[in-house]
Amino acid sequence: MKFMMLVKHPENQGPPPKELMDAMAILAEEAVNEGTMLGNGGLAPTTQSTRVRVSNGQLTVTDGPFTEAKEVIGGYAQFELKSKEEAIQGAVRFMELHKKHWPGWEGETEIRQIFGPEDFVQCIKERAEAKIA
Repeated sequence: MKFMMLVKHPENQGPPPKELMDAMAILAEEAVNEGTMLGNGGLAPTTQSTRVRVSNGQLTVTDGPFTEAKEVIGGYAQFELKSKEEAIQGAVRFMELHKKHWPGWEGETEIRQIFGPEDFVQCIKERAEAKIA
């Protein structure tokens, strides 16, 4: 099962402490060596971002920063894991590093399963079966 971990936090908290970056590098290296981490990275601030949106049939392009953004996605990691429980354990371990190395930091990690084509086929089958019943 593939999972995407999205790290969310208020914008403008400043750069992470070196101790946190070092601890995250060790954690990432372990996951890569185990073959579970497929990719990861930090994201640029919204001041360097652009949104392309369709609303009411109109397409708009807006450069950041985005004043309505109270929380931003600051980083991500993609994993191949055996279960959602394993994903939760990994996210808890990751957040423990933030708690330990960045006192006062506030944020969350959202865990989302990544669906491939086979998952959508299964979803369509389940919907069709529900209509028959």
